[in-house]
Amino acid sequence: MIRRREFVRLLGSAAAWPLAASAQQHAMPVIGVLDSRSPDSIESLLRAFRQGLRETGYVEGENMTVQYQWADNQVDRLPALAAELVRRQVSIIVAIPAVSAIAAKAATATIPIVFIANEDPVSLRLVASLARPGGNATGVNIFTAEVTAKRLHLLRKLLPGMVRLAVLVNPANATSAESTLRDVALAARSGGLQIETLSASTSREIEAIFSKFQRERPDALFVAADAYFYTRRVQLTHLASRHGIAATYAQRGFPEAGGLMSYGTDIMDAYRQIGVYAGRILKGAKPADLPVVQSTKFELVVNAPIARMLGLAVPDTLVALADEVIE
Repeated sequence: MIRRREFVRLLGSAAAWPLAASAQQHAMPVIGVLDSRSPDSIESLLRAFRQGLRETGYVEGENMTVQYQWADNQVDRLPALAAELVRRQVSIIVAIPAVSAIAAKAATATIPIVFIANEDPVSLRLVASLARPGGNATGVNIFTAEVTAKRLHLLRKLLPGMVRLAVLVNPANATSAESTLRDVALAARSGGLQIETLSASTSREIEAIFSKFQRERPDALFVAADAYFYTRRVQLTHLASRHGIAATYAQRGFPEAGGLMSYGTDIMDAYRQIGVYAGRILKGAKPADLPVVQSTKFELVVNAPIARMLGLAVPDTLVALADEVIE
């Protein structure tokens, strides 16, 4: 028979169980994800990010949680969203792309930041140096700006007679747009290409640009490596096919969606790597001591049916260089 004092003690212990569970749940580290896009367009990339976390022993909902902040392609919202993550005192901010990292860096000098940048993070003032970041930020440099000349070289293998090149940039991402135009102009100078700059930051503006091609058609289209354009890859590739435009892109997601060709960093591996870095920081590593990872794996993907539809013969030299030829 349980005495009254023992009964009260047991009752008190039982009442404390939910509180203890709640405290344990609250104590789980929280990763804040700050992204300029919307989640529905990058599901496969998020899976790669979670894979990187799993490799370091973290599973969302089990021993850590994630607070997502999506700007829905409205870059001007990023500073407020970054400030909200700081207010919530998250353990780490994962910021993608570089424009998100800049907003996060402006919002906090103490919370660790892990980023993906398609430009030199030193020139963006995200880190002091690649080998020794020195502050509260580190991440992955995916080198999309640096491979511009290579993208044009590969496009010329398909279109040796190319003269007029249209370059599509996103003015809402001014830093990336400026560097893209600079790099394209530099690479085009030696080849005698005529460059036309096109700007779009909304779906409607993309539609308007392709409608213009009905009157004045370039020989090819160079789509800048921009996070927003990745979310519009289905629209961009379908419009290019409909209007018979040969286009080059920066990630394999475009030819997989029906685009002609892409050359650039293995973006899935980059997302896995930021998951690994986030996990390492949760385990106690300091961003200042984690070198910026410089992508070393680049991939060329060619969509052969789209090439045939455009009346282009894919040369054997290009096939030999390709990591994948989609049939």
